[in-house]
Amino acid sequence: MEKLRIHYLQHVAFEGLGYIEIWAKENGHELTTTKFNQTFQLPLTDEFEWLIILGGPMGVYDEKEYYWLKEEKNFIRSAIQANKTVIGICLGSQLLADVLGAKVYKNKTKEIGWFPVSLTEEAKNHPLLIGVENTFPVFHWHGDTFDLPEGAVQLFESAACKNQAFIFRENVLGLQFHLEVLPDSIKEMVQHGKHELVSNECIQTKENILSQTSLTTDTNKILAGILNKLSE
Repeated sequence: MEKLRIHYLQHVAFEGLGYIEIWAKENGHELTTTKFNQTFQLPLTDEFEWLIILGGPMGVYDEKEYYWLKEEKNFIRSAIQANKTVIGICLGSQLLADVLGAKVYKNKTKEIGWFPVSLTEEAKNHPLLIGVENTFPVFHWHGDTFDLPEGAVQLFESAACKNQAFIFRENVLGLQFHLEVLPDSIKEMVQHGKHELVSNECIQTKENILSQTSLTTDTNKILAGILNKLSE
């Protein structure tokens, strides 16, 4: 496997790389970061091969409150134009959809907790997802959704949210859900977002969420397979 320079964009301290950091270190990849909750300077696009965009509680439309969003979108756009491998998770996937010209908006309901996602018909034969089960539980924490960008292939859907993942030009991947989370990172997200855990059929209780963190073993394996295929 080629050794990669991976740059990641982090929006809040409690949503980090999770398992992606383990995978990168095991494979000898170099990690650098821009943290928008600190003083930051974005790199040049020739300083990395991969760009990973993490999650956060803000929306892609909150540019007045988060001044750096416009600059971040321009940076993501330049990475796509430079044909980098780009992976967006949760807010990151919404930023990708926005940059690719699709509409991002409030979903009909928030989806928080462990709920199943299913492969679309197009995804069942996609080389990125060979060996992945048709339906499996993943960890969600999102209130927004997006339309599918023009030219993208929808990969996953759930009962509460149709567009859960997409691939664009085979090297730009948006994942609305969290395959990267570890048990400790879920605890941090629950602690910081406990005010969102209201009674709702699509929102699980703190106790229910934390009782299922062992599922991260399986979701991390799925993510490792995807990352390995993207790096081939």
